[in-house]
Amino acid sequence: MFKIKFEGADALEFDAPISVYEAAKGAGLTDRSTLAVKADGEIRELSYVIDHDCDAKLLTFADADGKHVFWHTASHILAQAVKRLYPEAKLTIGPAIESGFYYDIDSEVSFTPEILAKLESEMQKIVKENLLIERFTLPRDEAIKFMAKREEPYKVQLIEELPEGEEISFYKQGEFTDLCAGPHLHATGSVKALKLIQCTGAYWKGDQSNKQLQRIYGIAFPAKDMLKEHLAQVEEAKKRDHNKLGRELELFTTVDVIGQGLPVLLPKGARIIQLLQRWVEDEEQKRGYLLTKTPLMAKSDLYKISGHWDHYKEGMFVLGDEEKDKEVFALRPMTCPFQYQVFLNRQRSYRDLPMRLGETSTLFRNEDSGEMHGLIRVRQFTISEGHLILRPEQLEEEFKGCVELAKHMLDTIGLGEDVSYRFSQWDSNDRAKYIGTEEQWNEAQDVMKKILDDIGIEYAIGIGEAAFYGPKLDIQIRNVHGKEDTLITIQIDQMLAEKFGMEYIDVDGQKRRPYIIHRTSIGCYERTLALLIEKYAGAFPMWLSPTQVAVLPIGTEQYEYAEEVNRKLEAVGIRTFLDERNEKIGYKIRSAQLEKTPYMLVIGEKEMNSGMVAVRHRSGTDLGAMPFDEFLAKALLEINTKERK
Repeated sequence: MFKIKFEGADALEFDAPISVYEAAKGAGLTDRSTLAVKADGEIRELSYVIDHDCDAKLLTFADADGKHVFWHTASHILAQAVKRLYPEAKLTIGPAIESGFYYDIDSEVSFTPEILAKLESEMQKIVKENLLIERFTLPRDEAIKFMAKREEPYKVQLIEELPEGEEISFYKQGEFTDLCAGPHLHATGSVKALKLIQCTGAYWKGDQSNKQLQRIYGIAFPAKDMLKEHLAQVEEAKKRDHNKLGRELELFTTVDVIGQGLPVLLPKGARIIQLLQRWVEDEEQKRGYLLTKTPLMAKSDLYKISGHWDHYKEGMFVLGDEEKDKEVFALRPMTCPFQYQVFLNRQRSYRDLPMRLGETSTLFRNEDSGEMHGLIRVRQFTISEGHLILRPEQLEEEFKGCVELAKHMLDTIGLGEDVSYRFSQWDSNDRAKYIGTEEQWNEAQDVMKKILDDIGIEYAIGIGEAAFYGPKLDIQIRNVHGKEDTLITIQIDQMLAEKFGMEYIDVDGQKRRPYIIHRTSIGCYERTLALLIEKYAGAFPMWLSPTQVAVLPIGTEQYEYAEEVNRKLEAVGIRTFLDERNEKIGYKIRSAQLEKTPYMLVIGEKEMNSGMVAVRHRSGTDLGAMPFDEFLAKALLEINTKERK
């Protein structure tokens, strides 16, 4: 006898091996929405046979793991369609990704939009055929022969790279068989709606020295209305894409002769970043941070002490050649080794701790050209970087303070509800990637887990995502296209203080090593600006708007009064635009709305004679005429409270 405990149901007892599907069906736990199962922590097909005590969770499309199985099956349907229409094409890999799936194909046929339409039609035929998807395995040698006979050289190479004695799994649907670890859906008929999005270039195994392939991207859903809703969201995302909107609103630009990943912030974009930077620095000062300003580069010696030279050199811009030059420099990819010198400037006591050091840091990272995107991933960027040097017993309180500060920043700018949290841990199986002992890593991760659990943060775990010197809390966010990036990081570091010889005199007069917290409070300013553009579709909260009020005189007779209104606004720090162009008032209003200016003050003869202003909001709402002082008080309140509307 053994028991299967499905999540949300009582344990079921069985006396013979049984498939997940039969077990769940017998208990009335499954329906058409059930796609796969997570049994003993592994994602499996519904046909998976259980013969032991097991905890299981039935997966639907609402589950991330369920989507992964669904989209993985859709990639196989795409590959089958390619082989039906273009038998000479060679298949490589076809995984599920965060926003659908892709398959990399080696083919002489160029997969134009017209060809994609044909493939999509063939995929729909395969779905209607409702082909059963069957798994089977072969020994490694037989698997190589199996794929060689089908003239699939990339599959043969993949199998040859697997260990000797490995049993290789395949999935068959109709006449089509593919090498795959799985799992998959029960049959192709579950994929009710699909769409091929685009075809781009991709190198085999991501290596530019290998052959360039064609990568076909697609999306699929278990219902047609879900696809329709998704495509509508894609169109909305295109409208909000910061790369498009940021250029239209003249917030930033890029120039070929300057280089990829090196954006130029135009006056409006630079103003927003200045506002954020001043606010962050003032907020950090209130919380006891000491401002530093450190060099943008250093000799390789500094990075060798910290370990960045061994663990991060490929991501750095190195100036010089170690074999030829007496001194080799590198632009800084992070500020920590520089800020440590503030602590090391003189002997420190426990009374100096915690020492909270903050800096608006310009950093440089040699990102791969294929990874860069607008302001989200660039080669030069500015960050609200800080390092807290502290006694071990201060770690918990200070870490919580860093989390609280980050949450305050995100909530104020309106991104707080859009983020998720990842507890990034080391991979003990990849020791070359990290410094320190297993005991140090376990201690640091145990401390961080306790802190996160005490705070009550819901987090995912990212194995292998830790920095080379310590675990971290990554605050994650997605752009309008669904791609996830890290916005804010808070790290625990027990390692680098020893490398730099950092010590303080404790209460008992003994020298001890401090702990260090590496953190940002609002992250990379350029990435934050990109996300704010997308969040507000360019209509920023008033306190962040490059231009807050447009003063719009109807005719030349009102210019003098309009200039007086404009001067009064400027006198209290409100950013204004006085539109004295010889244009009709309707044109001026539309122009200000397109610029996303929060308020327009329309001034005609009536307003001029009564000391009033006619107020319009960028949303199109006419707020009517009011005394200028009344508007001024409302505007200042909205700005000072950082209201979002």
